[in-house]
Amino acid sequence: MQESKEERKVLTMPKTALAPVNSNYIALTNNALDIIRENLKNQPLSFQLFDIVKSPSGGAIAFTVPGLSGDEIYKELTGIVLDYATPRAYWDTPDPVEGTPPVCYSPDSLISHEGKPCSRCPFNDFGSKDGESNAKACKESVTIFLLRPDNIMPIIIRVPVSSKLIFQRYMTRLIGKMMPLCGVVTKITLEKTTNKTGQSYSLYNFEAVSILSPEETTKARTFGQQFMDVVNAAELNIQEAV
Repeated sequence: MQESKEERKVLTMPKTALAPVNSNYIALTNNALDIIRENLKNQPLSFQLFDIVKSPSGGAIAFTVPGLSGDEIYKELTGIVLDYATPRAYWDTPDPVEGTPPVCYSPDSLISHEGKPCSRCPFNDFGSKDGESNAKACKESVTIFLLRPDNIMPIIIRVPVSSKLIFQRYMTRLIGKMMPLCGVVTKITLEKTTNKTGQSYSLYNFEAVSILSPEETTKARTFGQQFMDVVNAAELNIQEAV
């Protein structure tokens, strides 16, 4: 059976050796969390405060990243993946207005916010979206917290379900090499492709371009854990207040 383009891409191992990288990540050499707390003045660090990079439409091969002077365009995004999540959400309308809360959601694609297993939900079945395609009504994605060299605040990159497997296979290859996700510099690029109905969309590619030193890896892991503790605590406080 002939492999699809996506399958060939995720199964291909990089042929070149990875070179150690010199430390130029300011978040790893400064007391970044103190600066974050000082600017926030005890306000919660909720997801709404992050710069979010969404999946482009129409098969575009460039990212649009919010900046101090407006949107900036990048052909690739490079940094340390501090953490990631695999959320899913269901709306009972086909085209919900942006910002509309979902009817049901899950932070890990396993258990819903009501404590029900996602695997048993009918909206998790292929073809449940509209009955005409093989799509699921419950929308899956990957949320990546990417730390760039010149910033102590990671950006959030939303990876659509069409590239979820590619990201998971990338993680698996790192596991095979006994490399933690926060121990490498990851480059993310886009490639234009088409689905079975001829519609163009953007396919995400992930590549480990450099290896962090053991000291940098330890700092990245510690910073990532402490940073996500602040984020998760903020989200928990918001949910308790609702």
